[in-house]
Order: sequence, then C-alpha cells, then structure tokens
Amino acid sequence: MGLIVQKYGGTSVADTTRIKKVAERLVKRKREEDQVIAVVSAIGDTTDELINLSNEITDQPPKREYDMLISTGEQVSVALLAMAINELGEDVISLTGSQVGIITDDLHTKAKILEIDSSRLEKELAKDQIVVVAGFQGITINDDITTLGRGGSDTTAVALAAKLDADICEIYTDVNGIYTADPRMLDDAVKLPEISYDEMLEMASLGAKVLQPRSVEFAKQYKIKLAVKSSFNYESGTHVKEVEELEKGKVVSGVACNTNEVKISLIGVPDRPGIASKVFNTLAESSINVDMIIQNVHRGEVNDITFTIDDEDLSQAKVILNELNKELTIEDIIYDAEVAKVSIVGAGMVTNPGVAAKMFEALADADINIEMISTSEIKVSCLMDEAKSQQAVKVIHDKFNLGEKQRVSDQNV
Repeated sequence: MGLIVQKYGGTSVADTTRIKKVAERLVKRKREEDQVIAVVSAIGDTTDELINLSNEITDQPPKREYDMLISTGEQVSVALLAMAINELGEDVISLTGSQVGIITDDLHTKAKILEIDSSRLEKELAKDQIVVVAGFQGITINDDITTLGRGGSDTTAVALAAKLDADICEIYTDVNGIYTADPRMLDDAVKLPEISYDEMLEMASLGAKVLQPRSVEFAKQYKIKLAVKSSFNYESGTHVKEVEELEKGKVVSGVACNTNEVKISLIGVPDRPGIASKVFNTLAESSINVDMIIQNVHRGEVNDITFTIDDEDLSQAKVILNELNKELTIEDIIYDAEVAKVSIVGAGMVTNPGVAAKMFEALADADINIEMISTSEIKVSCLMDEAKSQQAVKVIHDKFNLGEKQRVSDQNV
C-alpha cells in the first residue's frame, strides 16, 4: 500500500460539481489500495472575495486578522469535499492546518513552516480513512492562525509528503502540466513531460503560477517525487526531477512572464556608504522581497537606485520608503506598476554561450525595449512595458523553437 498526497487548487473545486468529481478521483485512488491525503485550496475565487471584503474595511488590515479572515475559505472546501467522499461510501475526515499540526513562524500572510506534528494524520490514516487537509494555513506556537502566502496549498502538500515519506505528491490544477509558456497566453505552448527542480523553481519564482516556489524548494530538499497534472482528465502531466535524470540536449525549457511586478526608482539618493544597505535591510525586515536592482552612475553627490518588488507589497513599501525618506532626503520616489518581467529558463544555459544574446535579439527585432536585466546560471530576465509582455513571450518562444523542440522531445519519451 502506497501513500499518495494530492493537492487540488481552487479551480479544481470551483463548484459542487467539480468537488464531486474530485471526490470520485480520490475514492478511485483509495480503492486502488493507496492511502490518500488530499490538500485542498479555497473554492474558486473565495480568497479574492474575502480580500475584497477586507479592502472595503481598510487598506491596511492588521495581518493577524487578515490571516484569520482569508484562512476560512479552505475550511469550507475541505468540509464539502469530505461530505462528497462520504456520499461515495468511503470513510473520510477533514482537518484544518492547526488540527494537522502544521506549526509556522509568526510572519502573518507569508508564514514559513517550522515543523509538522504528524501524529494526528498518522492516527487517521491508520483508520483507513481518506484525510482531507486545508491547505495554505498553519498555526503558531501561540495558537494564532497563519497563512503561507500566494499558492501556499502547494507548500502544504509537499511538506506533508516530505514529513510522511509519501510515494508521490501530485499537484492538480486547471492545465495539463508545465508548459514551455503559459498556454493561456500562447496558443502554441507545449507541455513539458519533465523538468528539473532548479528549472521549476526558477519558472515558479519568475511568474509561472502552477507551483509556489517554496513547494519546489521542499520537493528538491527532500527528493519528493512531484507531478503536476490536470484535475479534468487523467493525462500523465509533468514530472519534476533531478537534473541528471532529465533528457539531455535542451538549452532553454520555457518562457515565464510575471505581470505582478512594480518598478521603484529612488531618484537623487545620497551617494555615500550604507545608504543602499539601509534601504534594502529595512524592506527585508518587513519581508518585502526585492528582485532586480540597478544603481546608476553617480551625479555629483547623488545617484539613482531602481529595483522591483511584488505588487502585493506595494502599499507597505510606500509606507516604509516614505518613512525612510525623512532620514535619507531622497529627491523623488517613482512607482511604475505597468511593467512585466519576461524570462527564459533552462538547465542547458550553463554550458551554452550566446543564449542571452539570442533573447535580446528577439526582443530587438520586435522593437521591445528592455528596462532592466537580471541573470543566473539557468535564467535570463528582462523587465519591460507590461503592454509588450505577451508579444515578448511569443517572439522569444519562437526564437528558441520551443514548441518544435518539445514536440520532438515528446516523441522520444
């Protein structure tokens, strides 16, 4: 008997019809002699609706109360799914994050899992039940509810798989797997049969919304077998693996696009030691992640610093920077939310020179201006006007013949 952890996103349980379909899938797997844990997100757009309610009250809600509010969506979905499974004649129990024993730090809205007390899970599995777990949430040592950030149910699922040494963790969503580009943005995007942990981590952090980056980190650290599949069919999906297990020869695996970026320009920053450290340490203390950074050539006794953050952190960043400016006397702070980051990712880039130049050439030929650039061993990212981002994805995808390459690759698998 194997142990399977399956995660179902909001679109997979968007209404009672889909919830019943998920119940049928889980019961089928259980009757194939597997122990099954299902981790479930909130129904459809429930979390967004709860956030909108919060915004009608205040644009700066206390983070503890914000977590208390948005964690309720998962409690609804796990209860309904458990009812649907019960109707099919299988023993089942639904559990919240706190009942499961998911202990986190106290960083509300972006909490990190510290430990999992698996005793309750093991006891319920020993009763030969399907266990349905509320994703996205945990509890501090002081019994305060926390949430794990956007896409946090993925992390819940992988963390449980790691803790219980599951045979596989399957992430079910509304697409058939990981694609060379977002199939909702590009019609000729092609499904990847496999991808490395490192490539998947870059794709997730660069805007591919299929997996939360921290879930991939967990999978890589604990060598969890990970598969991304559609909840609407029984296709094989995409398997996430170690680099050495992958088919050789691919230079670029995919193109990612993130439109949730904000570019912040600090104009006329005093040019003296410690200023950049002061700015970025203060942002980090509030758990605001800074991505791309450029410091321009100094002008006399000042220079300009430009960087990007996630748009969900914008309102908090404005408060922090305005307060800092009382001390630093920056000439101006400019915010630009009409930007997007388009990136290429591929494990083969390490040993193949000229990949970045090829990307830049594709953008130049399409008359798309690059505002900022960042690189790592397996990715190149360009910041640009958001209005040009979909065109950029297409021309880059075409430049690297990604659709053609993957179709050939699929034939060899």
